[in-house]
Amino acid sequence: MDIPAFRARLLDWFAASARDLPWRRSLDPYHVWLSEIMLQQTQMERGVAYFTRFIARFPDIAALDAASEDEVLKLWEGLGYYSRARNLRRAARVVMERHGGVFPRGLAEIRALPGVGPYTAGAIASVAFNAAVPAVDANVVRVLARVLDIDAPVSAPAVKRRIAAAAADLLDREHARAFNQALMELGALVCRPRKPECPACPIAGLCLGLARGTTQWRPVLKPGPEIIRINMACGVLAWDGRIYIQKRRNNDVWPGLWEFPGGVMESGEQPEETLVREYMEETGLAVAPGPAIGMLRSSYTRYRITLRGFFCAAAPGVDPVAEHRLNEADEARFVEPRELTRFAFPSGHARLVTKLLTDLRLSAFLAGERIG
Repeated sequence: MDIPAFRARLLDWFAASARDLPWRRSLDPYHVWLSEIMLQQTQMERGVAYFTRFIARFPDIAALDAASEDEVLKLWEGLGYYSRARNLRRAARVVMERHGGVFPRGLAEIRALPGVGPYTAGAIASVAFNAAVPAVDANVVRVLARVLDIDAPVSAPAVKRRIAAAAADLLDREHARAFNQALMELGALVCRPRKPECPACPIAGLCLGLARGTTQWRPVLKPGPEIIRINMACGVLAWDGRIYIQKRRNNDVWPGLWEFPGGVMESGEQPEETLVREYMEETGLAVAPGPAIGMLRSSYTRYRITLRGFFCAAAPGVDPVAEHRLNEADEARFVEPRELTRFAFPSGHARLVTKLLTDLRLSAFLAGERIG
């Protein structure tokens, strides 16, 4: 491997082809940190939009530290993997309490922040502070697996060590910020998972995978987990013009998010039967299912979820305000429909809120009228 040529070609390409991204303009450590966390499991275009909104609401670490968890989760709504948002808030508290509100420069100190792994720490240190440390994300793994023509699964410990060592050897220590960003950018724009644009690649002449014709089989990946399909049902209950929502427990899936009571359909159940059963189990309330609001599909890791939402009403003689119980939730509220947009919901429920607020039957439903 001609390492000087690799560095020079990559840096020249990056100087001409780098995307204009907000955190690259400022190089503010807070911005760099936020972008790295936000772009995990998130496409760039979407990440930039969320980043812009997040910075407008929380312009610095002190503002993030002062925010409530509900505020942060609401702004994060739609990105998924909500533990990232919670860890951001926890890390902001660490920076304020242990570092006087100044983002730490040392790799070990950055690595100690909640939610920051080895790759993220290297990326923050190199991009924000030009520290001479490698940053190995999925894009870099793909590039180096092809450049080195590694024919073993990249998840294997020995292969991980080999790729980390290669990244360290190739690193231009004088230009670590540009080099690491360039290598990640190459994987994102040129050395893509499918249909890599090898003719446009600045290091094509140094790539063993291209020379040997193995690019399409690199990196070697283990089979992904089996997809699990789940059918769920939930009910929107109104009382005195307000809608019932509850907050999920911190030890549950989607902790701290709000939802309409409901759950997984058991074998042989109809969705209406599910929501009646779940309402009784979760809230102690007897309800009667009404018309459907809609069916929504969402994904969560390997799960593919189909959620069916229904209007529902309290059974005769039931007072939901006085009788509801927190059997499976930390908190519950009856809120005005317009207030629903203030709360953070899991993806399917958030989309159900949108459908609900545009449903022409909503006013009649809130008034207790019979709807079809």
